[in-house]
Amino acid sequence: MSKPTFILNDHYENWINLQPLTITKPVSALRIGITSIAEKWSDYLQCEILIKTCTPYLKSKDTWRPELGGEQFFINSSILPNDNLVKTILKLANGQSLYHQGTLIASRINPEAEQFEEEVAYEKEILQLKFPWDIFNMNQEALALDFKKLTTNKNSATLSQTNTLIGPKDQLFIEAGAKIEASILNTSHGPIYIGKDAEIMEGSIIRGGLALCQGAVLKLGTKIYGSTTIGPFSKVGGEVNNSVIQGYSNKGHDGFLGNSVIGEWCNLGADTNNSNLKNNYGEVSVYNYNEKAYIRSGLQFLGLIMGDHSKCGINTMFNTGTVVGVFANIFGGNFPPKFIPSFSWGGSDGFTRYNFDKAIEVAERVMERRKEVLNPEDEAILRFVYDKSIQE
Repeated sequence: MSKPTFILNDHYENWINLQPLTITKPVSALRIGITSIAEKWSDYLQCEILIKTCTPYLKSKDTWRPELGGEQFFINSSILPNDNLVKTILKLANGQSLYHQGTLIASRINPEAEQFEEEVAYEKEILQLKFPWDIFNMNQEALALDFKKLTTNKNSATLSQTNTLIGPKDQLFIEAGAKIEASILNTSHGPIYIGKDAEIMEGSIIRGGLALCQGAVLKLGTKIYGSTTIGPFSKVGGEVNNSVIQGYSNKGHDGFLGNSVIGEWCNLGADTNNSNLKNNYGEVSVYNYNEKAYIRSGLQFLGLIMGDHSKCGINTMFNTGTVVGVFANIFGGNFPPKFIPSFSWGGSDGFTRYNFDKAIEVAERVMERRKEVLNPEDEAILRFVYDKSIQE
């Protein structure tokens, strides 16, 4: 009997509500906690996970094919796994679908067997990404789950005696090749995970939770707190509070980043700061790509949401709840608008279109520094986004 296939399935409303972070990728590619959603499901299920997107221009990201036969589990890609949820999904019979308060979690389908449909209720709480700000808002819980999953029955590397550790020792895990010197690490408020070949330079002060992923660097004197994730091969300095940097991005200098999500291949210029609290302490409204309008976030603290490949110049100031698309280039004084469309070039004095060919040249140079290549499939995706962004 062949093994079932597991597919992370994007639902259009989830995918578009998570833009600009999902403009260039499926939902399951998003990082929260330590790993991406796809990596989490693969780890829990101990098998390869296939991806099914929901829009034609991203089909090159699909690894699922309609002609696949046999038993298949379709799982909502915006939902994070846990032990109980995975066990419940695996117990589904053919034709059954698992729901949580009207939200479809997973369906078990075998096209070659007799079909019937039945809904099964899941009563326990779930972690689901519905909007970009859920990534930092749920990061503490996701990080704790990932930390336990990734470190159980494994031995941490030894922390150098030049450092000061405050809090439980078992809430610090250091992978092979990581370097940490003359820094203060506090695990009293959450776990600290230091990935393979990551580095924390001297004078850094960290209050967990923190996930510093593979090859990432904290520059001299960096201050981190409030359940933060620094994705692979990113470089970060200054002050960071409760933010998630997806990967391959730089905030290499002083400046504040708080309650924010930054995509891949972004760069924040020296002394870039974002506001994460309105002067009247009110609820933050944020631009939503589905509604094409500002919506209420339900949050008092919400900073910057920035899509892949966007960059800003030195001393850039972002207002509370600013949303930046992909491949925006922002510079100049004063606050830029709270919504900046993809492929915008400018700042508070106005924007022009970022020339597509020049944008691609910059992306290729940036990626080359990390020994990565912009492949033709991704360039085709960006061309589609460029043409579509004219409407914004």
